[in-house]
Amino acid sequence: MSIGQTIKHRTQAFKGRVTERIGRTTRNRRLQRHGRTVRISGNLKQVGDKAKNAFKH
Repeated sequence: MSIGQTIKHRTQAFKGRVTERIGRTTRNRRLQRHGRTVRISGNLKQVGDKAKNAFKH
């Protein structure tokens, strides 16, 4: 896993967290759901990369 991919996935998870928080604040459920899916997607990508590295070594 490259450093660029790690940064990209962490940034995606962070963006999702921010979007979800904005959705909660504005009581916009659609924005909240979108943020949650983006956050979870970024976290899953991080887990996948960690699993790859575990089997790589």
